[in-house]
Amino acid sequence: MYTIDKVQKENQRIHSIGKVISVILYIILIPMIIFNFTLIIKSFINPNKTPDFFGYKSFVIVSGSMEPTIRKQDAIFVKEVPEEEIQVNDIISFTTQEETNVTHRIVEIIEENGIKKYRTKGDNNRTEDKEKITYNQIEGKYQFKINQFGIVTQILKSKITLIILVWLMVWIYGYQAIIKSRKRMRKEKRKAYEKKMQ
Repeated sequence: MYTIDKVQKENQRIHSIGKVISVILYIILIPMIIFNFTLIIKSFINPNKTPDFFGYKSFVIVSGSMEPTIRKQDAIFVKEVPEEEIQVNDIISFTTQEETNVTHRIVEIIEENGIKKYRTKGDNNRTEDKEKITYNQIEGKYQFKINQFGIVTQILKSKITLIILVWLMVWIYGYQAIIKSRKRMRKEKRKAYEKKMQ
């Protein structure tokens, strides 16, 4: 049999669970919104440059040229480093003259007409890349990867995702406000009822 005390305890338990879920959602949503918003603003300010987040850039691997080190649909993260820190055997992401993003390994560093150039090759390719690249073409040096996280990374970069995340936060905030309002009204009604019964 349900008593007023039991109902109140159950309501308090449900309310506590709701608060915990809301806090967890905020912890997840807020960084995602900041990440997404930062990338969109930076891409808007400088459309010809890959946007970074605290110096890190992310790319989705679409070929098997670097297997087994890096596989298709892996999300990789690179960081801009000074030219002197780039060495043979480093994995780098760079933009080709055709404006294609490629992630390959440096196999040789040469100098032509006083300009340092880099020969690159995919670990899974038989031959080196035809184009020798310069430091200005390098997006960053490979730092780490998240296996099969490419689709999620692409979704996080989307403007639609930002709209959905912001809407979700507004909805959570509005829902919490409604719950608090209802709880306050119930307390006021209870106080009025108790005062009337005295």
